[in-house]
Amino acid sequence: MKKLFTMAITASILASCGTGQSTQGEWKTLPADTAMTAAQKQARVFTTEVMLKMGRLGSSTLSPDGKTVAYTITYMSVAENRSYTALWAMNADGSQAKQLTDYSGKASSPEWSADGSKIYFSSNAGGNGMQIYSINADGSGMTALSDIEGGVSGFSVSPKGDYVWYVKEVSVDKVESKQIYEGLEKSGALIYDDLMCRHWDTWEDGSYSHLFVAPLSGAKVGEGVDITAGEAWDVPTAPYFETSEIAWNNSGTALAYTAKKLTGTAYAISTNTDIYLYTLADKSTKNLTEGMMGYDKYPVFSPNDEWIAWQSMERAGNEADKDRLFVQNLKTGEKNYVTYNFDYNAANPVWSEDSKKIFFIAPIQATHQICEANVDSREIKVLTQGLHDYTHLSRVEGTVVAEKTTISMATELFNVDLATGNDKQISFVNASIYANVDMGEVEKRWVKTTDNKEMLVWVIKPANFDVAKKYPTLLYCQGGPQSVVSQRWSYRWNFQLMAAQGYVVVAPNRRGLPSFGQEWLDQISGDYAGQNQRDYMSAIDDVSKEPYVDKDKLGCVGASYGGYSTYYIAGHHQKRFKAFIAHCGMFDLTSFYGSTEELWFPNNDLGGAYWEKNNKTAQNSFANSPHNAVQNWDTPILIIVGLKDYRIPYTQSLEAFTAARLRGIPARLVAFQDEAHQVFGAQNSLVWNKEFFAWLDKYLK
Repeated sequence: MKKLFTMAITASILASCGTGQSTQGEWKTLPADTAMTAAQKQARVFTTEVMLKMGRLGSSTLSPDGKTVAYTITYMSVAENRSYTALWAMNADGSQAKQLTDYSGKASSPEWSADGSKIYFSSNAGGNGMQIYSINADGSGMTALSDIEGGVSGFSVSPKGDYVWYVKEVSVDKVESKQIYEGLEKSGALIYDDLMCRHWDTWEDGSYSHLFVAPLSGAKVGEGVDITAGEAWDVPTAPYFETSEIAWNNSGTALAYTAKKLTGTAYAISTNTDIYLYTLADKSTKNLTEGMMGYDKYPVFSPNDEWIAWQSMERAGNEADKDRLFVQNLKTGEKNYVTYNFDYNAANPVWSEDSKKIFFIAPIQATHQICEANVDSREIKVLTQGLHDYTHLSRVEGTVVAEKTTISMATELFNVDLATGNDKQISFVNASIYANVDMGEVEKRWVKTTDNKEMLVWVIKPANFDVAKKYPTLLYCQGGPQSVVSQRWSYRWNFQLMAAQGYVVVAPNRRGLPSFGQEWLDQISGDYAGQNQRDYMSAIDDVSKEPYVDKDKLGCVGASYGGYSTYYIAGHHQKRFKAFIAHCGMFDLTSFYGSTEELWFPNNDLGGAYWEKNNKTAQNSFANSPHNAVQNWDTPILIIVGLKDYRIPYTQSLEAFTAARLRGIPARLVAFQDEAHQVFGAQNSLVWNKEFFAWLDKYLK
């Protein structure tokens, strides 16, 4: 982490970053393996190795005058098996891009001071964990503001610059035997009396993320006060710990935060998070969403501090319920369901200066668009259109800068004119990559389903596509299960990467995915093996009619619920497919129910527990568990899993691998010892893709 790089950034990386001149002398720069080689440029094939060289733009935010945007760029080093992140800034029109910090560590979470003269951010540059820093807007005067033991996992400076909230781990419960029994320090036992023994990728050790408020005077963060002291729950909430769940009001006198103040079994079966208002003057805490039983998250104060907006789900236990936009009058307590007449989710709310409108991002027909809501009238306007995903929105005085992706483009910054819906690209982080690789055509296709509905399917074709040729073709099964197959760019399941290796990719927005209304989304709950599985077959059968599809070389791939789908289809595909790949999928729903951690998920999605014999929905779900049709498996299968996966425990993958081998099915197990539900490590990602494509090439080429 402390290793310093003395080599210069290559010309291609400079071009791709759009960097200006450094103001701090010689940089600790990027590792050598981030630049494309001459051979890679000559080949023009988009490969895993090339993808891992890409810069990853994130955490963008506009200055208070709307003239400058701060953002981060992350690069992966395969050789070092780690990432490097630096802070950048440029004018909102895209000019004068400048690197503000070096790549010796990780810089994250930039935010502007009220006068726009400084940028606050967190960094591990000092070697004492993530700490709070400030830097002048021109890149000078980088200063460490905090030296908090153990570091912080998030922070925000108050609008007046006199306080800061931060979050850090605090030990609350005693679950380790060495904490309970004196003199047994070498014992490694963990002892629990209730559920949630483990979460996502870790065993619970009795520590929680707590919220602190501390004075900021001069250039130093003072002693923090734990405003959640003694509480056995996380702020922000586990397992993602998103700092957007906490917000200052604009006068800096209060902050709102998200918490699920439940423990044990009650925590495991509920999604009931609430928004709490903490007032600095009297140190009081008030629950603003008491009685609202689903997810309530991401509070944002109006500019006049009279209102607070947040995202809210109505149904307890349903993590994929409609994400509603709510506002509350902080004086009267009156609540307003702003998107009541809008049948799509709402995210990333941003207030207008007059506190009368809210801009937000919504998934609409497998894209993400910017919308506008009138708070009083509930009138909703969709302001943008096109085949893209806006993934984050910053707006100041009419200037809008948004992060945007497509299936063929990783995240870049765009200046958006909300009056016309037009946008202009202002960052070009990976320009040198795109100039030297060929991307395939992305076709938007509508397919008729077995119940006579229209389903949107993306078809991604290889670069230099030849309609006279026949191509092996992949059916992509989406996870979630309620996650839209949109115009996203993924570094884990990348459609262009699959197409570049010579495959046609069929990616359906089957039943159970958002952006097509709540009825389409809700269908999957309690019916995993029903209409959505038929939707998969409708998609692959429809595209297989094309002369360019080799129907004798079809593959099926997917992760999580997509892994369930792969296992299920393997037992019911009627000889369609010649190869399967399942990543961390559900195989035996009975053992899955007894070993996962967030039990509200199977309670909602499967309809209940396996022992509820009079529950027809639950019994139908468990009867359609993929393991019940393993006697029909007849096709080679690759199974990938992370051994730290406790969401869909890794044992599910082991069970499937055992079943395949005992049945004599060609199978391969790839188990990542240091990964959980997804694969993030640089070298692990390279191994993942090598195994993925080697398996497909073996059986489909």
